[in-house]
Amino acid sequence: MSGIKPLLGVARAPFLLLPVALVVCGAGAAAYGGSFRWDRTVVALVGLVALHAAVNIFNEISDYRRGIDLETVRTPFSGGSGTLPAGQLSPRAALIFGICMAALGAATGVYFLVLVGRPLVPLLVIGAVSVLGYTDLLARAGLGEIAAGLGLGGLAVAGTALVQDGHVGAAALAASLPAFLMTFDLLLLNEFPDERADRRGGRRNLVLLLGRRPAAALWAVAALLVPAWIIVAAAFGWLPPLAIAAGFPTLLLAPGLVWAFRDWDSEVPRSALATNVVWNLATNVLLGLVLFALA
Repeated sequence: MSGIKPLLGVARAPFLLLPVALVVCGAGAAAYGGSFRWDRTVVALVGLVALHAAVNIFNEISDYRRGIDLETVRTPFSGGSGTLPAGQLSPRAALIFGICMAALGAATGVYFLVLVGRPLVPLLVIGAVSVLGYTDLLARAGLGEIAAGLGLGGLAVAGTALVQDGHVGAAALAASLPAFLMTFDLLLLNEFPDERADRRGGRRNLVLLLGRRPAAALWAVAALLVPAWIIVAAAFGWLPPLAIAAGFPTLLLAPGLVWAFRDWDSEVPRSALATNVVWNLATNVLLGLVLFALA
């Protein structure tokens, strides 16, 4: 099937709101620290969206070839897009699209490397490993959640601030930890519905390695650390006091927290999966907007 819809499917287009939220947060932190440029922020956004799309595409191809996506019970938040199993796009076409997205992301990295220099090298290396190694290496070695938390969380926020003028301020560093924890949690909770298919497909994520109860508890602890850290960062002056408002979206996680502590052995409620996504986006955007407002 030709057209844009299958391409958006394998790229998991709704999930590409995450890099937008991360760039808002990182750019807000940069502005609060006195360094913000629209042109560099837009290029960073393009690059991060392209890299996130590439990760999603490579993951879809691998899960299709390993049979994982043929067994999952799909939700809007887990189980793959279903594009390849439905025959809407060939794996070869998806691979070409993924390579193009990875190349676009790499091009933005080279652009910023010329502008910023060596401080950007560690982020580029970790980003490359996360994109190219996530599906067939990191997600099969118990490192998928950490890689996602770094590449599409903490390092994305810090990197957005870094490319503005070559340094990362205290606010950007402080905002990076919640971003890491939330992306870590975003992936972790979404792994519960795919537990059986992931086990058969050879994945080794934290749900499979730890078991449902410890993994659910880990998700809950990481979630509660987000507002706790924002309060600590504000108390030490790394973030402004008004940044505490960015902790309020954590209240949305009530369905997930109830499930994690009481009903962890049952299916994750659809409302918990949904609020897990909204919490992530809302917290990053709200924190970024607060920092922009006070810049």
